Amino acid sequence: MAAAAILTGLVLVATGCSSGDDGGGKPDGSSEKQEKDGTSGGSGGEEKVLAQVKGGKGGNLTLTVTSAERDSSGFTTFKGTLKNDGPTVVVLPGWASEEKELKDNGLSMAGATMVDKKGKKRYFILRDTNGRCLCTRFSGGFQQGETTEWFAQFPAPPESTTSVDFQVADMPSATVELSGE
Repeated sequence: MAAAAILTGLVLVATGCSSGDDGGGKPDGSSEKQEKDGTSGGSGGEEKVLAQVKGGKGGNLTLTVTSAERDSSGFTTFKGTLKNDGPTVVVLPGWASEEKELKDNGLSMAGATMVDKKGKKRYFILRDTNGRCLCTRFSGGFQQGETTEWFAQFPAPPESTTSVDFQVADMPSATVELSGE
């Protein structure tokens, strides 16, 4: 148990939690879009766009998934960007988890879930020993045109599961192919 907590802490530190405008959003207006060969601009080079969905209040948010990696330690980590394409500031209070243990995580990706349709199982966000989600915590609202990076970590599904649905709050779910070690 202690080794798992240490490993989780190391993964959290390695994954990081930052924000910045990388211009990765797509202005195409689609409700759900998967792009296997697309790219999303970023400071660390070009990243593949695994999935992209539009939703939120007024349909003004674009959530892009750029990475969905299953590791040998039994975790699956999603990474991507979130962009406010709307004319006003957007606050994400509905994105916090309804789980009692996670309610104090404020504005975060704590309400995200991963669904293994093949295995008929829903996975909830992982948390550290203090009850904080292993996910991005946002500092406030998103200004018009603002893009921020996010991550969310879940238990890994069985090796036979190659794709899952990622979903958070009122955004449509996005089917994503998993990569792994």
